[in-house]
Amino acid sequence: MKLRALVTVLSIGIAIVTLSGCLYRMDISQGNRIAPELVSQLQIGMSRKQVEFLLGSPAIVDPFRPDQWHYVYYHKRGKTGEIEKRTMILRFQDDQLSAIEGGLIPG
Repeated sequence: MKLRALVTVLSIGIAIVTLSGCLYRMDISQGNRIAPELVSQLQIGMSRKQVEFLLGSPAIVDPFRPDQWHYVYYHKRGKTGEIEKRTMILRFQDDQLSAIEGGLIPG
C-alpha cells in the first residue's frame, strides 16, 4: 500500500515538473499604440487639438513642462521575453507643434 502511494506521489510530481515548461505566456502591450499612417501625418505647425485628434491623448504630460507631450509604447513578447520600447516626444511653442523627437514607428 505504501509503495503504491509513493509511486502515485512521484508520478504527480514528475508530471507537474514536466508540464510546467508548457505554460502559455501572453504578450504584454502598454502605452500608446499608434498606427504608422497616423504618425506620418504629423506636421510641424499643427495645433495641440489637431495632434490630440490625430494621435489621441499622450501617455505623459509633465506638469513642469506643459509644452512637451510624451507618447510611449512598450511591448513584451511572452514567448521570448523580448522587450520593445518606443517613445516619441512632441514639443509645442505658442500652442503649435514645433519639434518631434523619437518615433513610434519601428526601425
